[in-house]
Amino acid sequence: MTTPAASSVAGIDLSLIEFWSQPLDVRHADFAKLRALGKPPYFQVPEGPFSSPGDGYYAFVSHADVSAASRQPELFSSARGATSIEDLPAEFNEYFGSMINMDDPRHARLRRIVSRAFTPKMIKKFEEDVQRTAAGIVDDLLETGPCDFVHHVSARLPLKIICEMMGIGDEHYDMVLRNTNIILSGADPEFISENMDEAVTQLLTSGKDLADLVTEIAADRAEHPRDDVITALASANIDGEQLTPAELGSFFILLVVAGNETTRTAISHALNLLTEYPDQRELLMADLEARLPGAVEEIVRYVSPVIFMRRSVTRDCTLNGHDYREGDKTVLFYWAANRDESVFTDPGRFDITRSPNPHVGFGAAGPHFCLGAHLARREITAMLRELLTRVPSIRAGAESDRLLSSFINGIKHLPCEFD
Repeated sequence: MTTPAASSVAGIDLSLIEFWSQPLDVRHADFAKLRALGKPPYFQVPEGPFSSPGDGYYAFVSHADVSAASRQPELFSSARGATSIEDLPAEFNEYFGSMINMDDPRHARLRRIVSRAFTPKMIKKFEEDVQRTAAGIVDDLLETGPCDFVHHVSARLPLKIICEMMGIGDEHYDMVLRNTNIILSGADPEFISENMDEAVTQLLTSGKDLADLVTEIAADRAEHPRDDVITALASANIDGEQLTPAELGSFFILLVVAGNETTRTAISHALNLLTEYPDQRELLMADLEARLPGAVEEIVRYVSPVIFMRRSVTRDCTLNGHDYREGDKTVLFYWAANRDESVFTDPGRFDITRSPNPHVGFGAAGPHFCLGAHLARREITAMLRELLTRVPSIRAGAESDRLLSSFINGIKHLPCEFD
């Protein structure tokens, strides 16, 4: 099989930052063109510090390809890196990705230990904390008045919950938020340097600050255990296996970054969507409790907070009628799969009553399905319930300031208004 050497397909170049700065509807239209090709298109990666001439990947833009690859980790591996198309150094992947960048048996071992910390008792406590925290955030919003919705509302809830889960005090909140923004900054100059060497230093420093924080707290919990996730993770022992300090630090980076950004993005976009589609807002308000679950699923589908994850082919194989060779890179575009016309009727329509809704907003079924999906759903639900019940006139006051990133469909700033 010959790999085509082309940097663009159908006039579309996903490597250009200009592509990702286009309006969302333009990007969706371009991905629809790629799906219409009937086979995964191949793109070259621009030559850079972590790529070489001829380096490229197959873009999985259909729901069928994304789902099938996710169910076969033995063929489509995460171990060479899942969050970057380029081959980053192995230690870099593990430091920032934890088990996202692992295959079994290491992935299964880590997930088994980590899952032990999320007991039914702990999950019930999380749910109670989510509702209480959401109510407090709306209290503050009513006192503050119209403001930057991201800063005052959507960024606060998930970060506050994660810090409480881990037993991290409020004095560390700003530091955790700052470092989270840097790690998931993409190419956005508001958060990270445009100089590659400086950017790498910023990323490593942010990761180290977060890992040092959790390591210090874990050492304290060894002497003074509490009812929090750090204590549970540090003391979890399954068949004689425990998390090493490095694994604990890496998992914390994953939890605080992934658990914060995905939910923040969904809540931010939710305000935009309910402002842009007043008919859907009216439908939701008419029976809030009954329609909230469907609304949350449709928000996650429509928004696709995480745009892609990467996989690497472990051996020559065929997927959905197309051949791949050992070493090929594939990029699973959840963003595109969630608009697949063969799966979703009128996929560009925002419809809170959509059913069924087999979106892949939390990843597709398989061992790497999002560990925090349940918590994310609870957070989005609680925040929308509080806002629409207590601030029913809230709306986006101006166009959102989007994150310049090909990985996270983020919103940096969003003015909100209410009566």
